[in-house]
Amino acid sequence: MEKKLSILRSDPWLEPYAPAIEGRHEDALRKLAELTAATDGSLSDFANAHKYFGLHRGPRGSWIFREFAPNASEIFLIGDFNGWQPSAKYALQNIGGGTWELKLPAKALKNGEFFKMLVRWPGGEGERIPAYATRVVQDPQTHLFSAQVYAPEKPYQFKVKNFKPDVKPLLIYECHIGMAQETEGVGTYDEFRRLVLPRIAKDGYNAIQIMAIQEHPYYGSFGYHVSSFFAASSRFGTPEQLKELIDEAHSMGIAVIMDIVHSHAVKNEAEGLARLDGNRDLYFYPGNRGEHPAWDSLCFDYGKNSVLHFLLSNCKYWLEEFKFDGFRFDGVTSMLYYDHGLGKAFGSYGDYYDGGQDTNAITYLSLANLLIHQVNPRAITIAEEMSGMPGLAVKFEDGGIGFDYRMAMGIPDYWIKMIKEKKDEDWHPTSIFWELTNRRADEKTISYCESHDQALVGDKTIIFRLIDKEMYWHMMVDDNNYTVERGMALHKMIRLVTLATINGGYLNFMGNEWGHPEWIDFPREGNGWGYKYARRQWSLVDREDLKYKYLNRFDNAMVEAVSECFDFQAKPVEKLWEKDDDQVLAFMRGDLLFVFNFSPNKSFPDYGFLAPEGEYEVLIDSDAKCFGGYGNVDTSVNHFTTPDNLYKPAGKGWLKMYLPARTAQVLRKVKPKRAPRKSASKK
Repeated sequence: MEKKLSILRSDPWLEPYAPAIEGRHEDALRKLAELTAATDGSLSDFANAHKYFGLHRGPRGSWIFREFAPNASEIFLIGDFNGWQPSAKYALQNIGGGTWELKLPAKALKNGEFFKMLVRWPGGEGERIPAYATRVVQDPQTHLFSAQVYAPEKPYQFKVKNFKPDVKPLLIYECHIGMAQETEGVGTYDEFRRLVLPRIAKDGYNAIQIMAIQEHPYYGSFGYHVSSFFAASSRFGTPEQLKELIDEAHSMGIAVIMDIVHSHAVKNEAEGLARLDGNRDLYFYPGNRGEHPAWDSLCFDYGKNSVLHFLLSNCKYWLEEFKFDGFRFDGVTSMLYYDHGLGKAFGSYGDYYDGGQDTNAITYLSLANLLIHQVNPRAITIAEEMSGMPGLAVKFEDGGIGFDYRMAMGIPDYWIKMIKEKKDEDWHPTSIFWELTNRRADEKTISYCESHDQALVGDKTIIFRLIDKEMYWHMMVDDNNYTVERGMALHKMIRLVTLATINGGYLNFMGNEWGHPEWIDFPREGNGWGYKYARRQWSLVDREDLKYKYLNRFDNAMVEAVSECFDFQAKPVEKLWEKDDDQVLAFMRGDLLFVFNFSPNKSFPDYGFLAPEGEYEVLIDSDAKCFGGYGNVDTSVNHFTTPDNLYKPAGKGWLKMYLPARTAQVLRKVKPKRAPRKSASKK
């Protein structure tokens, strides 16, 4: 490699591992050249498997169906159209290269009919759902899944053309369609579009990250055991209804990110890719390498071009067919390492380059990011990755893997540890600030206090850790309860300091912004297959007699404050003050000043620290009555710095404020008014 990659120039500590970093970069370049040899270098032209395989319309309304199944000896389409029995009319022909094909007249299949493949191979046979099926439906009586002929007379036409996300900063509302409704059952795309999207828009978030879109047999898997990678889950409605949801979000200025699962696949043979043609290794690594020991799932063989064809085409399909604005890639840590990162501390750079890296997976992720940004240059890609591998969110041409953001997964773990293990008196600002700002300078992150992971049974949300059972009895507005007051105060402060220190984006799971009570528990044998906890109780935040409204108002206020500061995430975080014995932290970003007093019992009437000279107005006071506080701060009074004649720091003066215990304030520097211009005198 003639020119040193910029990732090596920006971080000298990576120099000893330059051969590994340069090697992975060269691997991806070689594979890119190999895959695009027949497409004039266009990865997008290569990623069109979904347009060739699967069921498609042919000339004059005819049908063409193709499947990649090199181990098959016979394949038949069976379904409503032939009594689910194999027949010569619906037999596929082997056209070479492992591809099977069937051409049918227009009248042979009808919209809405269900079908599968009957695949025969040496020594066996089985009914299978096509790998490229775009519509898969579960029978409510038998619970079996089948592909469905899906050819609506009036396909949805997108109203918003060439949507351009305005995500500076990126503010993500993580959501699950099925559990977004209040009634006990499975929510729909339409219900979400009508009832939840307006809430998200009103709350000020500019992106939604939708979970569980790809079809999955077990609802309780949260969508992470995928069976049909090209099918939008029919539990929630039709593909057209999903398209309308995305279109409506775009009309509100909200980007739509899909939680995509390419790290593994469900083991189910009747529904998924496992032994599609009788060969267990068609899509997956052979032997133990093909099984995830912790997830009971199968691991893709990223070294096969046919698998790359499948997965890259999957990315392009969701971008083009549904107008998704990007992806959050699930389980990236599992992909990067042969041991899936299990039980590894990742305490030094050497842990990332010890020979345990899956170079095939790294090549795939690099190509996926190149493809996604080729298809849509404004697309957003996020890696869910906990090991901290350097370069994950660095551009490919600079030596990285190409993601736009990586999840800051250490932050929610930190907050849980603080709440569980530290007394309030031991919440030290030095520790908090370091944890929230300790990141690579060349990689953007998504900061968050909690995601869906912290809301699942077996864990607890922040509000439930802080208040617990008292939430059931003391959330009325006229009920003064110390546990609730403490919990609400810390809930606001934790969220504000996490959002205020972002260098890329911020994420919140639906309902957590206003302290949704209890956990998430999907229907299962242990709860009588009930939906009591697989929903969101929006009526709680809508009630004027409950305190949830205060937390929601605060979330709205802090989101609005950073949204109005353009490119907030790119502005440097300037620490002004931290004092552990006082538990006070202050820092600036642009014209915004953030001040926190984490002390549970010490209020400071005239607390001073050095800040840029000028006048400051109060934007947010977490103790304000409208946010469920005591209203001890007079927010109508502006603050002015006073010079220090002895110390005389350049451009700074002493700012003195009243800091009540366990509160936070956001101030904005007032821009000096310009003197009116004098009009030119007439001669």
